[in-house]
Amino acid sequence: MLRKILNIVVLVPLGIVLVVLCVANRQTVTLGFNPFDPSDTVLAISGPFFVFLFLAVILGLVIGAAAVWFGQGKYRKRSRVEAQEALKWHTEAEKRRLQQEAIVSAQAANAVTDRPSFQGSTPTMIAAQQK
Repeated sequence: MLRKILNIVVLVPLGIVLVVLCVANRQTVTLGFNPFDPSDTVLAISGPFFVFLFLAVILGLVIGAAAVWFGQGKYRKRSRVEAQEALKWHTEAEKRRLQQEAIVSAQAANAVTDRPSFQGSTPTMIAAQQK
């Protein structure tokens, strides 16, 4: 709910500002890519000024996101390595737990069969001893 309110508070005014910016900058401009001859129309693009503004903002966002992505690469790598190590230790602990359970159950089985039985005991007496 708070996220929706925050989106409305931020995005609605931003949308209004963008619409006003588009209306105010509708004039056609020429973007020339030839620094030596700016009047060269082969390497020039004409369009509304707000289009160039939006393209510059989008290009800045993409370049900034790429810079952050590459800058955080070492942290992502460390996270992957630590996750693999945690998984390795988790499986090792599980293997040890199963081994310990097997040892305990084997000792319990041996304790029942190692009890001495008396000569002349009846099956009911042996069953009572094993309990």
